[in-house]
Amino acid sequence: MSALLRAQARPLGPAFDLAATYGGPRDFFFEQEGVGVSATGIAARVDGPLPDMAEATADALGAIQADGTGPAPRAMGALPFDPLAPGSLVIPARATVRTAAGAWELEMTGPRGAGLSEAAGDSRPQVPARWAGRTSPRAPFGELQMLERPDASAYAGMVEAARARIRAGALDKVVLARTLEVRAGRTLDPAQLLRRLRAVEPAGYAFAAPTATGTLVGASPELLAQVSGRTLIMNPLAGSAPRHGDPRADHAAGEQLLRSDKDRHEHEVVVRAVAAALAPLCDGLDHPDEPVLHATANVWHLATPFHGRLRIGVRSVLSVVAALHPTPAVGGFPAAAALETLRELEPFERGSYAGPIGWVDAEGDGVWALALRCAELSGEHARLYAGAGIVAESDPDSEVEETARKFRAFLDSLRWG
Repeated sequence: MSALLRAQARPLGPAFDLAATYGGPRDFFFEQEGVGVSATGIAARVDGPLPDMAEATADALGAIQADGTGPAPRAMGALPFDPLAPGSLVIPARATVRTAAGAWELEMTGPRGAGLSEAAGDSRPQVPARWAGRTSPRAPFGELQMLERPDASAYAGMVEAARARIRAGALDKVVLARTLEVRAGRTLDPAQLLRRLRAVEPAGYAFAAPTATGTLVGASPELLAQVSGRTLIMNPLAGSAPRHGDPRADHAAGEQLLRSDKDRHEHEVVVRAVAAALAPLCDGLDHPDEPVLHATANVWHLATPFHGRLRIGVRSVLSVVAALHPTPAVGGFPAAAALETLRELEPFERGSYAGPIGWVDAEGDGVWALALRCAELSGEHARLYAGAGIVAESDPDSEVEETARKFRAFLDSLRWG
């Protein structure tokens, strides 16, 4: 289908707000600090597992006739956590793209210039209406509206089972997740939640993407891979501590995290694995010897920023994503043993939680984050996700509390949804 597509671009105002164009559950949104893409409709779709995505999207995007103005055509979506599970990326019928240089509208047309928006089921107005959303939260969710799966006791048991495997030498680390099911008693609005998450985490990667069963909405702190030309950056996170309202206590928590042997071990496993995965793809690869603190609204993380120069021939950000995912920051190490542990211990399917989410353009450039700090919305139901990295030194009660803190923070934002 993409061989028949043409991309037409028109400039928009320099102060254009991407969130104003996000139309609802079947649209796509991905933004960090005002730069990103909001899209609607389906002009073409690329299906397959992650290892095949780089070549398949390059073929589909390369066949589009672009008018030479504005950003290159792009494909986008949320891919499954399981890298071998079938995923799907969409070339949208219409996309609003905001870069550091300004904002553009990209519209796909057929061979005779016919628009595709109506055929793709896009009923959103060309000029979005002024937002008239909530300015205050609804009441907190009651205990009977929420169900943990697994509950705290069962999750602590999962942590103990994982520690036993680690101590037996089966693996070094595994990231165990759990879910919180919420019945809101009202239809949840992904656009409202998205705007709230942007306000709470302005430096995060705010996203919304349709899934087979709902809409995944979140604000991730973690950049999986960003490629521009041959320049690669990424910022893996592992090891965390709660933040505090009191500045002195907050500073002390961050300093304690930097000195924590358990968290530094957890982080070092990630850094070693990332460096090994990227080495065959890069002519040069740099990262600091010591982790640094990365702050979100509620959590301190240990971070190690990577900067690399891709080898000639590695031309798509999706090639990098395929080489990296799942990193030990969301799966574990070694990857095969960690994935097997997750399949046996986690009592739910992750779907796109902790999977790659982002976009790639016809030049191979793009930005991909990990779908963390998120929930899947469907009608009046929401499924929240939270995970914790488990190593030999992990304390089950502490890991339960880490996931509970993440749930509490997201529940506060969900009250605006």
